[in-house]
Amino acid sequence: MIRDYLVFLWRSVRLSFMGGTKFYIWMAFLTILSLLGLHAYSKQFAEGLVLTGMTDQVSWGVYIANFTFIVGLAAAAVMLVIPAYIYNNKHLHDVVILGELLAIAAIIMCLLFVTVDLGRPDRFWHLMPVVGVFNFPISMLSWDVIVLLGYLILNVHICGYLLYKRYLNQEPTMLFYVPFVLIAIFWAISIHTVTAFLYVGLVGRPFWNAAIVAPRFIGSAFTAGPGLMIVAFQLIRRYTKYNITDEALQILRQIVTISLLVNLFLLGCEVFKEFYSDSGHTSSARYLFFGLHGHDALAPWIWFAIVIEVIASIILLIPYLARQMWFLNLACVLAFVGIWIEKGMGMVVPGFLPTPLGEIVEYFPTGNETWICIGIWAFGLLLFSWMIHLAVPILSGKFYHYTKKT
Repeated sequence: MIRDYLVFLWRSVRLSFMGGTKFYIWMAFLTILSLLGLHAYSKQFAEGLVLTGMTDQVSWGVYIANFTFIVGLAAAAVMLVIPAYIYNNKHLHDVVILGELLAIAAIIMCLLFVTVDLGRPDRFWHLMPVVGVFNFPISMLSWDVIVLLGYLILNVHICGYLLYKRYLNQEPTMLFYVPFVLIAIFWAISIHTVTAFLYVGLVGRPFWNAAIVAPRFIGSAFTAGPGLMIVAFQLIRRYTKYNITDEALQILRQIVTISLLVNLFLLGCEVFKEFYSDSGHTSSARYLFFGLHGHDALAPWIWFAIVIEVIASIILLIPYLARQMWFLNLACVLAFVGIWIEKGMGMVVPGFLPTPLGEIVEYFPTGNETWICIGIWAFGLLLFSWMIHLAVPILSGKFYHYTKKT
């Protein structure tokens, strides 16, 4: 058995470097972007966070914005897991592993964004349970580390076990993966809920002190994640010839539609709460939506995000348009970008402005900061592409265990 496993690993390594011209070009492109991001981070590592646009007033920037957004992409895999494993939906059953692989890549990207946000990355070991000074359970960050690492381990086990059994052409033992699937369903909700609590728990930031933050995070996650999967699955179907049915894409489209409407509704509730009360605590929201004392860097962005999210919802609500792949892809891209702006920069930066002293120091990422973000996104896509490159031949039966005839 150990020998079979070692052979599987060796053949997987060989398969990783085998592909067509388009595969090599795509992987080389992502590798170059990843290395450029690593080069930019090496400068930040040497000179510190002074190379970023963050200040004493705005101490979280585009790194934490990306972290917050990508956690939602990881959590969204549950929208494939529930119908596939709980309701045994045959259309999603063959693509659920692809969604879980996306969750693995997303969690690794989350950990990378946390790492580059540290002023002293050599102290990252303090975030590791048992090894570091973890400050559990008082610190919400320690809870976030636990749920992220736990979710990563769960998905690695589920995907690895099922793919290995498919490679051996054996039926998987339910005891070895079904309990973990059920745990992962609840764990997926927890990772984004705990991330929301990181904001809500900061009592000195009125912009984040709302119970609706966690539901907004979940709603946006179930929009952006399945939306990305719709586009990704079409690319996988086109370039690998793996059978992904239109019915599976339409099920995801329904999830995106409902989640996007819920997200817009919760955003409207938050806007009403902020502006109807007209108290001093609404200054952050006023800065975000209309500008404050001549500072309005984020106002065009948040309105652009709302407009494209509304356009996406209109496309998805019209059956004739939603069933056409071109319009469906457009709606998914618009919703994805809109939620990245709304949930990223539109959530993080306004929470710091104005400061308790009334200062407004606007934030904008530097070029070096941007390249680090591009590098991490490229590495995540590189990792996801590599896992898909291995998983699709196994799932389609082209990469399997063989025995020599004696």
